[in-house]
Amino acid sequence: MSSHEQPPSGEACPPEPSGAQLRRDVSVWGSYMWGFADVGADTYAALGLVIVAAQGAAGLAFALAGLVYIMIGLAYTELASAYPVAGGGQYFSLRGLGDFAGFIAGSALLLDYTIDIALFALASAGYINFFFPALRANSVNLGPFHDVNVAWCAETIFLIGVLVLLNLRGMRESSLLNEVVGAIGIFIECAIVILGFALAWKPELLAYQWQHEFPSLNRFMYGSSLAIISFVGLESISQAAQETRRPATIVPRTSLTLIFTVFLFAVAFSNMSLGILPWKQFDGRVGDPVALLAQNIPIIGLVAGPLAALLGAAILLISANSGVMSASRLTYSMSRFSFISRWFDVVHPRRRTPDRTILIFSGIAVVQTLAAFLFGKDKAMDILGNMYAFGATLGYMLVFIAMIRLRIIDPYTPRPYRMPLNIPIRRKGVTYYFPVLGVIGFLGVSTILFEVIWTHQIGRIAGPGWVVLCFIYYAWYRRSQRLRVFRSCPHDWETQQKQVLESAEEFDLLEQYKLALAARDRARSNNKEA
Repeated sequence: MSSHEQPPSGEACPPEPSGAQLRRDVSVWGSYMWGFADVGADTYAALGLVIVAAQGAAGLAFALAGLVYIMIGLAYTELASAYPVAGGGQYFSLRGLGDFAGFIAGSALLLDYTIDIALFALASAGYINFFFPALRANSVNLGPFHDVNVAWCAETIFLIGVLVLLNLRGMRESSLLNEVVGAIGIFIECAIVILGFALAWKPELLAYQWQHEFPSLNRFMYGSSLAIISFVGLESISQAAQETRRPATIVPRTSLTLIFTVFLFAVAFSNMSLGILPWKQFDGRVGDPVALLAQNIPIIGLVAGPLAALLGAAILLISANSGVMSASRLTYSMSRFSFISRWFDVVHPRRRTPDRTILIFSGIAVVQTLAAFLFGKDKAMDILGNMYAFGATLGYMLVFIAMIRLRIIDPYTPRPYRMPLNIPIRRKGVTYYFPVLGVIGFLGVSTILFEVIWTHQIGRIAGPGWVVLCFIYYAWYRRSQRLRVFRSCPHDWETQQKQVLESAEEFDLLEQYKLALAARDRARSNNKEA
């Protein structure tokens, strides 16, 4: 047990299972594409929502959310390379803040992942309906529910089913889909941005909308909180870290590249959009905004529109695929730390996939899809986006706090990447690095969470409601296992960290870790003798 973890008296968690483990099948390109599949696709879903909400200031909303995202990305890069374990933000919060904080972060991020599956499968079907306008416009009344698009809902559920079957086959097959579609996606996105600015962009239209179509403060807050949707997804790289070969080497490379790639795409698309079309033309087309944009580029629009729709459908599908992977890996991690039943951590003996969690939480995504469509076809994406933003910001806020605390309580774990702008503090012979950007990032995420609660009617009810329901289950399960609800079980983090580094084949870091612990123990022994 590490020196900073104090076990509750007379209480211990069941030993962590040592059965079948997740297989390390993810390469450098695969790790990058798990992130791009999630983050890179977000612009396709969020572009229309943010433009309609933030109007002429949509570019500013994307830029401000993007700056917060960069700091989130830097924090995740540090933590995922230092602690390459399935669980992502839930695991980091557990390590830094204890069991209850780990549960809260896990429940918030689990909301995100199930919404990820539903939202991006829905958006993928929306781009498919670019070719079938009648399906997009179709709606019926079902008792007290009006304007329900049954066809679009059925398409979404069918796509979720396809992804479930794919993920049940194994990580390698699932990752291959991301790698192929993602590579094509990057190429076509670059082409749309370059040709859009070269052939259609009118800076005077952008300036006019900035000057005369600037939103109210409340609308801008609503839009900027939705803009964070464009940057949610770095969790995917962290979730896949336990299945990534040499993660301490690969994760910093892929994360940093992904951070700046996605930031440039999001800012470019938003400013290009307002320089090609008035923002009002995106109202009613939040399901396929990039296809609408590409369709209005002169010369290539006839081909670019359908091509962008195909690309949008494909890349959003692999984003939903990342949600299936992340939800299953998160619950796999939560079960192994006694947050939920150990029944969830069973791995298929041959395929090495957590098939139970894939089925259950993809099923929850189906329920969320059905519920969103009952509010009407024009509100389904907005409702899911509200809940998505709540879960992301709550989870990220806890991750920042955990990162700052881990710098203090665990200075011995090697960090292949450290977030920049640090203040070195030496205390009792140990140097701690206080992260200035970590504090700024925490304040930025807290601001966005405030915007979500203040401006999102659905998010401020359904989001906390989800966390409360998860807490009820958590409290019941902990009590049934004779564990305290608000106190942590004892964890032997040092032994686990050695096992993780050895499993990841990070032998240099393992040696550094052992030497740091040995030096700490010698210093403590000398202090006692003195």
